[in-house]
Amino acid sequence: MAVAEHGTFGAAAQALAVTQPALTKQIQALEARIGGALFRRGRLGARLTPLGRTLLPDARDAVERLDAFELRAKRLTAGGAGRLALGFGLSTIDIAPRAVAEFRRRHPDVGVTLDDMATAVQLERLRRGQLDAGFVRLPVDPEFSVLELGTDHLMLAVPGNADTEPGVRELIRRHGMVALAQTKGPGFVDQVQRYLAAEGIKPRVLQRANDLQTVMALVAAGVGVALVSARAPVVVAAERIRWVPIEHEAASWGVGVAWSGGEAAPALAAFLEVTREVAAEGW
Repeated sequence: MAVAEHGTFGAAAQALAVTQPALTKQIQALEARIGGALFRRGRLGARLTPLGRTLLPDARDAVERLDAFELRAKRLTAGGAGRLALGFGLSTIDIAPRAVAEFRRRHPDVGVTLDDMATAVQLERLRRGQLDAGFVRLPVDPEFSVLELGTDHLMLAVPGNADTEPGVRELIRRHGMVALAQTKGPGFVDQVQRYLAAEGIKPRVLQRANDLQTVMALVAAGVGVALVSARAPVVVAAERIRWVPIEHEAASWGVGVAWSGGEAAPALAAFLEVTREVAAEGW
């Protein structure tokens, strides 16, 4: 990769902080192992052969995977036990910060980062070793270990002056919907679509918003109704919003903490115990 990027063995060796003969021997050894030349050497430097051009993307992928492996390995050793990288989503916007706050109180020596991201993004970062654990929508693939926390479900938010007597289907038909953008919460949006399909509801989507607070502000202003997570706290114009409960199998889903591998490292195990206690206290 370095020779391909810099164009000469000399420049690549300097970037890698090795001698040029040592780098040349490494390339020659690699070429001998794969049975073909990767570079053509000339007065203008080193150019990739057709074989080298074909294999370069694989080399980049191998290096990225090795970097992810080393990062994960460091997190699992004593030297990496002092840091936790965590993710959370819409359904856990309440419990995740509470769990982190309590964990910090008990373990002030462990640094914690907490970032908002969709479940699919969290799972991919867990695979790459970029996250230690994530508060995710369940179920997830069997490759992940999971601490189940509970369930979340949909509720219909309607303007405060709306008559809620007609029920969910009629309210959506009358008022139209304000919806969360797919890019913000793809898992949640898919859940909403599954519920609507199960009920045979084809809503008029009047406006999409990139965050929950904007969705709720639009509902409070009378723009339309919205299907939202029952666990997501509302801090915008809550007094101008009414809630209609939804009882349907397709309107609920599990929530938990997922991590890659089996037994959790000490810092993560301590965080999982704190999270379990916080959830048990009422969530």
